Amino acid sequence: MIVIENAAVATVDAADTYHPDGHVVVGDDGRIVAVGAGHAGRYRGPLRRIDGTGCLVTPGLVNTHHHLYQWATRGLALDETLFGWLTTLYPIWGRLDAEIVGAAAGAGLGWLALSGCTTTMDHHYVFPRDGGDVLAAEIEAARAIGLRFHPTRGSMDLSQKDGGLPPDHVVEDTDEALAATEKAIDQWHDPSPGAMLQIAVAPCSPFSVTSRLMSEAAALARRRGVRLHTHLAETADEDDFCRDRFNCTPTEYAENLGWLGPDVWLAHGVHLDAPAIARLAATGTGVAHCPSSNARLGAGAARIREMLDANVPVGLGVDGPASQEAGHLGEELRQALYTARVRGGPKAMNAREALRLGTIGGARLLGRQDDLGSLEKGKLADLVLWRLDGLPHEGIDDKLAALVFGPPAPVELSLVGGRPVVEHAHLSHADEHTLTREARRAHRRLMKAQ
Repeated sequence: MIVIENAAVATVDAADTYHPDGHVVVGDDGRIVAVGAGHAGRYRGPLRRIDGTGCLVTPGLVNTHHHLYQWATRGLALDETLFGWLTTLYPIWGRLDAEIVGAAAGAGLGWLALSGCTTTMDHHYVFPRDGGDVLAAEIEAARAIGLRFHPTRGSMDLSQKDGGLPPDHVVEDTDEALAATEKAIDQWHDPSPGAMLQIAVAPCSPFSVTSRLMSEAAALARRRGVRLHTHLAETADEDDFCRDRFNCTPTEYAENLGWLGPDVWLAHGVHLDAPAIARLAATGTGVAHCPSSNARLGAGAARIREMLDANVPVGLGVDGPASQEAGHLGEELRQALYTARVRGGPKAMNAREALRLGTIGGARLLGRQDDLGSLEKGKLADLVLWRLDGLPHEGIDDKLAALVFGPPAPVELSLVGGRPVVEHAHLSHADEHTLTREARRAHRRLMKAQ
């Protein structure tokens, strides 16, 4: 049993309960036993008691859009739009293999954990024929770090010769992609409430996937009871592509193929107009908001306030580290707030709303809201104790404001299912120097192969 007390506690429950001085108790089964104000009281049996003075406890952050393999190609195409960035990097990604992906995933997952993430998805859609089992490589990396993991089996089958964006050598045959997707579900998906590993189905985007693969992937996911993910409405170029090729908007195209619904979440949604937002709201379709990546690529600022007001489910994503080199999920709380205020002024989002995006909002997108995303009795003990009593946050009395408005806060403790993943701002189950060395080697080997 673990008892955390003398800390501020932001529960992110339905009432947004906040305790300036509170406690959280975690049971031996990895679930929350109690949350409340003041001291925890007396508990029998072996326990670890943690003094959270100067700290804030929140639910663990949930990352709803990422591309872990891209850690091996950071710092490239720095001044390109999305389409220019992709055409620069696709040929390099075509040389990926399981060793490179494993090293990149280890670095990315380790950094996510250090930034307050306890659950992350990954959108992997590049499967070179001679690259080995790249999906297994990233799954093993997540096990080593200790994060709860929702990798998606992505795919691309629309190459340049057929009017798509990716070169021919990085796409798959449609039937092969569908078969491999179902095999991944068979091999890896755990539907249980406390699952550490769940698979989703994720064709890449309208400009890299045929209509047949999109529609049949949706049917496959629903037949197998797993969730659906893809990129949509990220840039003006994509909007132009859909209008020219399909004579409709990206959202209309997605709906025509069965890609709207409460089991779907879409990455970015920067260029969603009012009718599109209304359709997402009516169908319960979610959006993974990636404010830093959208800014880095100059894609624009998503209309998150309008989405929230319409009851569109929204979570946060850092996106791949090749289009968002910082990759710090805790920092995305502030970036989401800033993006909303750039569009709508200082009332457009507050600190509590930003935290909700990064916690219960993300859990909802992944279909895990019953067990993750808030600090409530009976839920899984995925939580973060943030240290906020040092020089960077001194003078901000409201601990939640310090976390969201202040600089990135160190993680004093991170638990996933009650098991420590980060302690005193260091990984509990992996060596950061080893992760760094392996990521450096992977990057150099990939770039040298050009």
